[in-house]
Amino acid sequence: MNAPDTRELTLDVSGRVATITYNRPAKLNAMTPEMARLLEEAVAACNDADDVRVVILTGTGKAFCAGSDIALLETYETPWAFRNRTEYCDILRNLRKPSIAAINGYAFGGGLEMAMSCDIRLASDNAKLGAPEIKLGWIGGGGMTAHLAQSIGPSNAALMVMTGEPVTAQQALSWGLVSDVTAPGALMERAREIAGQIAARAPIAAETAKANLKAAFNMPLEQAVAYERDLQTICFATEDAHEGRAAFAEKRAATFAKR
Repeated sequence: MNAPDTRELTLDVSGRVATITYNRPAKLNAMTPEMARLLEEAVAACNDADDVRVVILTGTGKAFCAGSDIALLETYETPWAFRNRTEYCDILRNLRKPSIAAINGYAFGGGLEMAMSCDIRLASDNAKLGAPEIKLGWIGGGGMTAHLAQSIGPSNAALMVMTGEPVTAQQALSWGLVSDVTAPGALMERAREIAGQIAARAPIAAETAKANLKAAFNMPLEQAVAYERDLQTICFATEDAHEGRAAFAEKRAATFAKR
């Protein structure tokens, strides 16, 4: 699988783990339409690659991502053109593989929305997470309020969205917005450790678990349970499930082939 040829967004694959890196540190990795296009290519490549089982997202420099490049928002000819832009958070929500956001610094606006579009969020202890759009006269449009309300509850979400003030990594951890906080130098090691654990599991089951978690937030309880049972049945019929049961009986490590 070839990585997009760009300095501002890179895709690297090591073993079964892909890493997408926002690489525009002078602008705090603020997103441009071109970066959104490259992200779309990277996500499609990861979805299509059977050897990729987990995707890590991170940024270079002092930021994970500071959201959209504000200066470029003036280039949209009409509000309707802005409404129908390629939305980078939608792109990430189309990723079928389990994903980990390694938040290495500022995650503001669309950057926070992208982090929340990942399945697991880790942060360095110097990270700050915020929804500052209200300071500029608008609100987030990539799922900010929905994701925050699901992650940290309506009162904490209101505090972030209505004041625009960022929270520290430790505050985010106490609210459940991130799962772990590490020293900056240990962040990617921790992300790769978790990615390796997931990559060792049955890949169809891992992708199914991702789909099931998404459904759990969008269905009434009875429908969600029924959907989960259907997905369980699909997984149960795979060769990997047979391998898992055989490995358990034989007291050995399972070898999963995504079949």
